[in-house]
Amino acid sequence: MASAPPPPEGNTLLDESSKGSPEFTAMSGVMGKEVETRPRIAVLASGRGTDFQAIVDANGRGEVDLDIALLVCNVPDAFVIQRAKDHAIPYVVIEHKGKIREDFDKEIDEVLVENGIGLVVLAGFMRVLSSWFVSRWRDRIINIHPALLPSFPGAHAHKDALEYGVKVTGCTVHVVEAGVDTGPIIVQKQVPVEDGDTANSLHARIQVQEHIFIADHVSDNIHRKSVGIIQLENNAARHLIVAFGFNVGQSIIQ
Repeated sequence: MASAPPPPEGNTLLDESSKGSPEFTAMSGVMGKEVETRPRIAVLASGRGTDFQAIVDANGRGEVDLDIALLVCNVPDAFVIQRAKDHAIPYVVIEHKGKIREDFDKEIDEVLVENGIGLVVLAGFMRVLSSWFVSRWRDRIINIHPALLPSFPGAHAHKDALEYGVKVTGCTVHVVEAGVDTGPIIVQKQVPVEDGDTANSLHARIQVQEHIFIADHVSDNIHRKSVGIIQLENNAARHLIVAFGFNVGQSIIQ
């Protein structure tokens, strides 16, 4: 698959061959009339889909105004697929087993481009994306991680936090870069570690906060600036996230 075309300079219009690329999806939001003011969002998930459900529920209650256009799942029997069906959200299953990582990622990329996706949200997606994919979708991928990054990256964040003996952990929303759970931190939520916590009990409490964080504190109003801005709202303040062409400043810990 050909690499993404370079972003246009000045008032140069994208040609027909560029349509469907991540850059066209983004730039047409400010240059033309072919897309809505909101970016079309794809959620990538691998399991039960509780974060996915929290986002969908918040949308249904009118707390956010998101265009949740697609679910991509790499596990054929994952329960998140049923959640998408229940809400009539289109979904695609792309299995990763037996595939080279970049080849798998290129299959995802093709589906995202075909569906005009402008923003990718990783919500319990248990695969490390290739540097090719992250570069192609640079600044257009957001991840939710169950720890206060940069501490405890990876798939065993709860266990690692307990073994290290921290008194406070939490969850992080961040822009995705090529490393494991690396990238500019957007916002974080603290969760205290209680005496007698196990990895499972800590996981359960952090997950509750993830859902509250997503459903009640994320108030999305997408404005046009370069390509788009996602506005997060919590009890203390509003944090502006530039979803395309990120301009993220100091991380905010709540």
